[in-house]
Amino acid sequence: MSSGEYLRYVALGDSHTEGLGDGDDSVGLRGWADRLAEHLAAGNPGLQYANLAVRGRLAGQVRAEQLGPALALRPDLATVVAGVNDLLRPRFDAARVVGHLEEMFAALTAAGAHVVTLTVPDLGKIAPLARPISARVFDLNTRIRAAADRHNVTVAETGRHAVATDARMWSADRLHASPLGHERIAAAVAQALRLPGSDDAWTLPLPPQAAPARWQAVATELRWAGTFLGPWLGRRLRGQSSGDGRTAKLPQLLPLSATPGSPAGTGQQESS
Repeated sequence: MSSGEYLRYVALGDSHTEGLGDGDDSVGLRGWADRLAEHLAAGNPGLQYANLAVRGRLAGQVRAEQLGPALALRPDLATVVAGVNDLLRPRFDAARVVGHLEEMFAALTAAGAHVVTLTVPDLGKIAPLARPISARVFDLNTRIRAAADRHNVTVAETGRHAVATDARMWSADRLHASPLGHERIAAAVAQALRLPGSDDAWTLPLPPQAAPARWQAVATELRWAGTFLGPWLGRRLRGQSSGDGRTAKLPQLLPLSATPGSPAGTGQQESS
């Protein structure tokens, strides 16, 4: 199917699909799913887009809260990306997480949607303190690929390329992609879908940069732990989520030009 044949694109997921790291709550979030919708709309101005993603959601919550509304929108293209929040939980169960993903794959493909998902980069190469969960990432990705294969789901292999763990691809919290990271994820999905104008340029490494001195690296780790890791652990201990009280930013299908904060509506252009 070409981009001109997609009429209804629905995105399901957590904060990554919502767009955290690419804009903010005051000016609006863009994110890779919005960027992908822009690419699709360039070939089909009649495209309608909905984004049901909500930050902080576990894979089971994405399935329970977003699958039904997504099916009701009758998408012909859907992206399903979840599981990173589960990876960070002490009692992570890869089989259970992918079971939720597979249920969404099955339901959406049975309803006639072309479904796309992503693999996860090695979080241990992004945040050294996350190295103990690298094995979880590899297990999750293996299971995602197998589930996708069973349901003819397209996989954008964002987890297999070294550039995905470059610090410049990530925001200061190291949990969400930077604008450049979101741009490259969108390009990865566009290539996986074989959209016109897409290629593998998103896999190319970024220009080299000087490595920080050891004291700078240690200071950066301490600052990250105090600014982001500490508050995150605090929320976990209190049973709170960054998504408490939040709902989807685009719960209904709309033409891209009508979505709040969209480049088509504001004149904002994609960064290079």
